[in-house]
Amino acid sequence: MSQDIIVIGGGHAGCEAASAASRLGCQVTLVTLDPARIGVLSCNPAVGGLAKGQLVREIDALGGLMGKIADACAIQVRQLNSSKGPAVRATRMQCDKYLYALKMQEALQDFSILKGEVVAIHVERGRITGVRLATGQDLFARAVIVTAGTFLQALMFTGLASKPGGRLGDAASYGLSDALRAYGITLRRLKTGTPPRLHKDSIDYSVIERQSGDSDPRPFSFTAARDFPHLPQIDCFITYTNKKTHEIIAQNLDLSPMFQGMIQGKGPRYCPSIEDKVHRFAEKDRHQIFLEPEGLTTDEVYANGISTSLPQHVQEAFVHSIKGLENAQFLKYGYAVEYDAIDPRELHLTLESRSIQGLFFAGQVNGTSGYEEAGAQGLVAGMNAGLGVQDKEPWVIRRDEAYIGVLIDDLVTKGCDEPYRMFSSRAEFRLLLREDNADMRLSDKAHVLGLLSPSHSDRFQQKKDDLARLKQLLDGARISLPGESLSASVYLRRPEVSIRDLSLPDMPTADVMEAVEIAIKYEGYIRRELELMQGMRQQEGLVIPLTLNFERIAGLSHEIQERLRVWRPDTLGQLSRLPGVTPAAVASVLIHMKVHYENLF
Repeated sequence: MSQDIIVIGGGHAGCEAASAASRLGCQVTLVTLDPARIGVLSCNPAVGGLAKGQLVREIDALGGLMGKIADACAIQVRQLNSSKGPAVRATRMQCDKYLYALKMQEALQDFSILKGEVVAIHVERGRITGVRLATGQDLFARAVIVTAGTFLQALMFTGLASKPGGRLGDAASYGLSDALRAYGITLRRLKTGTPPRLHKDSIDYSVIERQSGDSDPRPFSFTAARDFPHLPQIDCFITYTNKKTHEIIAQNLDLSPMFQGMIQGKGPRYCPSIEDKVHRFAEKDRHQIFLEPEGLTTDEVYANGISTSLPQHVQEAFVHSIKGLENAQFLKYGYAVEYDAIDPRELHLTLESRSIQGLFFAGQVNGTSGYEEAGAQGLVAGMNAGLGVQDKEPWVIRRDEAYIGVLIDDLVTKGCDEPYRMFSSRAEFRLLLREDNADMRLSDKAHVLGLLSPSHSDRFQQKKDDLARLKQLLDGARISLPGESLSASVYLRRPEVSIRDLSLPDMPTADVMEAVEIAIKYEGYIRRELELMQGMRQQEGLVIPLTLNFERIAGLSHEIQERLRVWRPDTLGQLSRLPGVTPAAVASVLIHMKVHYENLF
C-alpha cells in the first residue's frame, strides 16, 4: 500500500496534519490505535484560552479544523482579559467533548483511516519510505508525520499502581519508541495528568460561585455562520481548596507516585498536580477549581485545578473536604501519564527531522501540552509534508508572523525540559499577533498555497474589502463637536469613544469594526512594534556593552537576570538563544540599550 503521506495518530495534531496535507491535494492515510477515538478532547472540555485562543484563530486562518469544530460544539464562550488591551484578549470555549469528537470524525470521513499500531519506520539513504504495523503489514509513503501524543511507552499512574495506556480507555504504543531510537532520535520521559470527573447532580451549586459566558459571544472561525452559537449555553462554577484539603494531601504524599520517584518524567510547571501545588506553595491557603460540564448529554463535570495521581481513597477524601463537593460522586478518578517525547531541537522549523528526510513530528510528542499547541504543529507539519512530496518550497512561519511561529521557533531553538505551554509573554510582538487579525496576517499566504477552500477565500476577500471600505469611510466622515470639527478616524482615537457610537451608513460586521477600531486606537503602539520588529531582525550582531547592568532593565525576571549574570552574552543574538531567555526579555534589553547607549545605533 502506497500513499503520499502517512499520519501516525488521530489526536489534534494528527487531524490537522491529515487535513492540511489533503487540502494540498495529497493522498493521506491516517493510522490510529482506535478510529473511534479520533479527535477526542482527552483532558479538559475546552478549546482556547490565554494565548491559546490566538493559536486557534491562526489555525482557522490557515484553513484548519479546530476553530470550526469548537464553534459547532460550544456550550459556553468567554473572552478572557476583555478589560485589558487587545494584545492579550483571548477566546475560550467550553465544548461538548463527545460532540467535538463526532464532528472531527465527520470532517475526516473521506480520508483513508487505518486501525493499527506502527512499530517501525523504513528509511533508505537518509529518507523515510514508509512504516510497518504490528501485524507485519508495510505501508509506503514519501512522508510520514508522527503525532503520537502521550502514547509512546505510556504508563498511567493512580497511587502506587500503574498500567499501560496513553489515556483512560486507550492502549499505549510500544514499538515505535525503539524504532526511533534505532535511527538516533533522542527520546526523554515527560508527564501529564488529569483531575477526577464528578457527577453533576452530586455538586451543591448553591454555595459556590457561578461563572456565566458572554452575552454576545464571538466564534473562533472567520467563516462562522451568523447564528452562532448553535447550542444551548450553560454555566461553569468556581470553588476552592482549603486548609483541610491541603492537610489531607500533605499527609498522603508518600502515596504519590511522583513523590515516591516512580514517575521520572517532568510535568508541566504551569499546570501542576494538586499535590505538587500543595508541596511547592505551602504558604497558599487555597487553590481555585473550575467545575466545567463536559457536555449537554453527559453527567460528567471536569474538576479543573485538582489534577492528581493520588490513590482513589485519598482523592475522595480531599475532594469531599472542598466547599460544594462534600457529597461529590466520582465518575472517573484522576491519574498521571508518563510517556516518551522527542527532543524538538532535532527538527527544522518545518517540523521535519534534521536526520531523516520526509519524517515529521507534531504535537505532544514534541514536548508540548495543550490541544491548541498540538493542532498548530500538526497543521505546519502536514502543510510542509504536502509541499515536500510535491517538490515545492517549504513554508516557515516566522515568530513575528504568528503565535504558531513563536511556538515552533521556541521548540526547535531552545527545546524544552518540561511540557511547553504557550503564553502571550512568549511573543515579543503580541500587539501585532492579535486574535482579531489572524486572517489578515496569514490567509493571503494560505490562499496562495491552496490551503483555503473557495468559500473561505471568498469570505476572506470580502472582509478585506469591508476593512478598506470602512477605513475610507472613517477618513471621509466628519464629526461636529462644540468648537471643533474632525474626521471620524481622528475622533475614534479617543479612548472613551467606540466605533459603535458613530452614526455611519451600512455598518459592517462586528469583527470588521473591531479590527478597524484597534488599528486606529493603537496606531502609535503598532507602529512602534513594527519598528522594533525590523530592528530586532537587524540587530542580531549588536554587541552588548560590558557596562550594561541587567538588574536595571525593567521587565526582566529575577531568574533571567541571574542567568544573564552567569552567562553574560556578548551579542543580542547570543542573548536570544540562551535557554530560558524569552523574546520579551530580549526586546526589553534592546529597548534599554536604545535609551542608554544611543551611540551603538
